[in-house]
Amino acid sequence: MSNTRVAIVTGAAQGIGRAIAIRLADDGLDVAVNDLEAQRASLEEVQAIISAKGRRAFIFTGDVSDEPTVKSLVDSVVKALGGVDVMVANAGICFAKSVLDTTVEDWDRIFRINARSVFLSYKYAALQMIKQAAPVLGAYSGTKAAVRSITQAAALEWGAHGITVNCYAPGATDTPMTRALGEQFGTTSEVLFAEESKKTACGYIGKPSDMAAFVSYLASEESHFMTGVIGQWVTINGGRQFE
Repeated sequence: MSNTRVAIVTGAAQGIGRAIAIRLADDGLDVAVNDLEAQRASLEEVQAIISAKGRRAFIFTGDVSDEPTVKSLVDSVVKALGGVDVMVANAGICFAKSVLDTTVEDWDRIFRINARSVFLSYKYAALQMIKQAAPVLGAYSGTKAAVRSITQAAALEWGAHGITVNCYAPGATDTPMTRALGEQFGTTSEVLFAEESKKTACGYIGKPSDMAAFVSYLASEESHFMTGVIGQWVTINGGRQFE
């Protein structure tokens, strides 16, 4: 197995996931990038950027809300890159609908992608990390209370194996997904971002690189004593006060 640490980043074709994958390559990690097959061209762009930095990059396409796919993802990364040391469960979706307009299909889809995919990513990355018996970091993103709960449980369960588990809660961030929300709200992304900026103490919204910088810390050795996010989220939101 190579001495170089290996990270998996789901939802890495664009936005926060893309920034995280590139930042981790800057930090000296080899990176496996995942997204849906329809995003392969974008993944190949990320792969080229990582490779240009002298790091190995591996593409795995597939829906990480599907259990066999996640197992295959981890197994394939181990075969291609030699192991798994960092899992960034970043894949997620968002849509703007009222509760009354939200269908059962909408509800099931967002929980499948934003919560179940995090659970599966945590589980299969941890199983591999435990096999490796080395200090590692599994992480990170998901949807609201469901992700917070599974993060806390996983942190308590896997701490003895040297695995830290943390989640971050980004505020409004300038990404393709949040820009698309502007249209769904019947406005423009510029108007949406201006309104969100007013809600922050900083007076502006975040960039993907802001989130990537924090995940870079979580994936570093310095974060070894930070795990579980007990009681509240680690928020990166410019001081926004949630309603």
